[in-house]
Amino acid sequence: MELFNRELSWLSFNERVLQESLDEGNPLIERIRFLGIYSNNLDEFFRVRVATIRRMVVLGTKKVEGFKGGPQKLLAEIKNIVLDQQQLFLLAYEKLLQELKEKHILQTNESHLKEEEIAAISNYYENRVRPQIVPIMLSSRRRFPTLQDKGIYLAIKMTSYDKEKVKYALIQIPNTVSRFYIIPNESEVKKIILLDDIIRYHLATIFSIFTFDKIEAYTFKITRDAELDLDDDISKSFLEKMEDSVEMRKVGETVRFVYDSAMPVDLLTYLMQAQGLEAGENIIPGGRYHNFKDFMDFPDFGRDDFVFDPAPPVVHPAFQNLSSSIIKKILKEDFLITYPFQTFQHIIDILREAAIDPKVTSIKINLYRVASDSQIINALISAAKNGKRVSVVMELQARFDEKNNINWSNYLEDNGVTVLFGVQNLKVHSKLFIIKRKSGGKSQAIVHIGTGNFHEKTARIYTDCSLLTANPAITKEVDKVFKIFKNNFDRSVFRELMVSPFNTRRKLSSLIDKEIDNATQGEEAYIYIKINNLVDTKVIKKLYEASKAGVKIYAVVRGICALVPGVKGSSENIEVRSVVGRYLEHSRIFIFANGGNERYYISSADWMGRNLDRRIEVTAPVYDEEIQKDLKFMIEAALKDNTKSRIIDQGLKNQRYKGDGDVAYNSQEEVYKYFKNKLTDS
Repeated sequence: MELFNRELSWLSFNERVLQESLDEGNPLIERIRFLGIYSNNLDEFFRVRVATIRRMVVLGTKKVEGFKGGPQKLLAEIKNIVLDQQQLFLLAYEKLLQELKEKHILQTNESHLKEEEIAAISNYYENRVRPQIVPIMLSSRRRFPTLQDKGIYLAIKMTSYDKEKVKYALIQIPNTVSRFYIIPNESEVKKIILLDDIIRYHLATIFSIFTFDKIEAYTFKITRDAELDLDDDISKSFLEKMEDSVEMRKVGETVRFVYDSAMPVDLLTYLMQAQGLEAGENIIPGGRYHNFKDFMDFPDFGRDDFVFDPAPPVVHPAFQNLSSSIIKKILKEDFLITYPFQTFQHIIDILREAAIDPKVTSIKINLYRVASDSQIINALISAAKNGKRVSVVMELQARFDEKNNINWSNYLEDNGVTVLFGVQNLKVHSKLFIIKRKSGGKSQAIVHIGTGNFHEKTARIYTDCSLLTANPAITKEVDKVFKIFKNNFDRSVFRELMVSPFNTRRKLSSLIDKEIDNATQGEEAYIYIKINNLVDTKVIKKLYEASKAGVKIYAVVRGICALVPGVKGSSENIEVRSVVGRYLEHSRIFIFANGGNERYYISSADWMGRNLDRRIEVTAPVYDEEIQKDLKFMIEAALKDNTKSRIIDQGLKNQRYKGDGDVAYNSQEEVYKYFKNKLTDS
């Protein structure tokens, strides 16, 4: 069975992000920010995926799925691709700097400062930067300092010619100060300088007690293995184990060392030897600046033409009047809220209403990622203080949010909320809440089933959707899921929902088999898939089987796609495209033809082994015909997109999909217009 390797497919996805920085259809500063997104993605790729492959090497693994060769060979291939993409990255960066220059904005450095600029920069340095500077002298007589993952460092070399002496030092570029400083002036030309170069200008002052003829500074950074190793000490609580493990991550194995290629050989050799690093696939030469993830916050200079046009989320037509009860409306009919096109505020308002509604008896919710200043948390605490029974299932193993979630868990418990930590050996990745009421002696319940997190910030930049329903068949099964969180040995039967790891595989297989049977009998058969990652080999094998039977499969896969489309005799009936645009495509939507009576689903789960077998995930049916129209429009818009869509082909060439017409069609813009018009028409 032909498959793409998941790591190489992911690098192909990140190349699509990089391509957006070269797309002149994007505003100038947004293109710079795409460089930041690319860089941030690559950091996480090394911390997680490359670290995993390196462990495979240690374990002696001989074969890697979707790749002709072992893990060592794959690491070499990854390095080659990253270096090729780095050339494209530097080309994009230089091109953007030139375009900024044409717009009267210059990025300068410490070697090209005018006298009046020096005065402003020195004042800024003294007041804001200098208090954050911690120079460290390096010596063979002292232990080399532990370097911070995600941090960037200046490696300093001080040379005294007459004494033929060299001193080395380190300065970590502080992350408590903006990486960018706009030099104040009255000129039409604006200048911006990086924090790195402000520090470089003041090196002689920082090391003034030493006598030297030459001082140099070169940037480098390290990336550490982000895997958490949980202690098996039975005397510790799960919370304590997670706290210890998060601390240990700070000294995880170095999986990447990126350095300024202009760094002198002696300094580079010293740094590598001091850290026990050897030349290989994880030693990567780069340019003068690193941690381009900071460029996601590149200033826009107050110019509207430098950024995307404002697209404020619209309210849902049914929830325009905040003087009426949202919960009572949901008790009567189903609703779908789509982000970032519609406002996440509705979800907060539902929880706030539940907190003070005298008929509400309990709220149960599971949290994977939440904002640092979460209004969701505040609403839950309000409910607890108003006498509601509030239970929060907090996932402590949400990668890179572990510390944040540990802090929230303690805060919630301190404020009267019952906190549970999910199911042993299974991450809880579902996006659920259930609100129960007593009205006129009758029990009522509404539930939320979503594709994205309860997170106000990501709801502005991720495309997701939330189903709100009081359908008793669904609410009872959501309640069953929460019983599993409380009692790990409870294994309920689910007829409406697909719940991983219990029945999702079986139900997905059954739905695909139904399409195969219909195609075999000459009926129309098709599947629409919108998903982040499509990797699971069993599901892919079933899709190949469907394709061979004549089922038409249209997939929009944002990230990793191990399925190889268009292979004769295997996948010629499968089309795969990927949309990378202003927003991060995150919603999971599935539509099956079902013999003319289409079946619609939304899900928290990608089709990966971890989502189907090692996580609690929930996929929900959507029965409301109006909501079905919304879901169909979103998938069809993505397939019609001829501005931000790339074709996933056998060569992973990332060619843009041009469509049939000459009229530009941006799916994210069209979906926003669609929901905006629904509000106007209501």
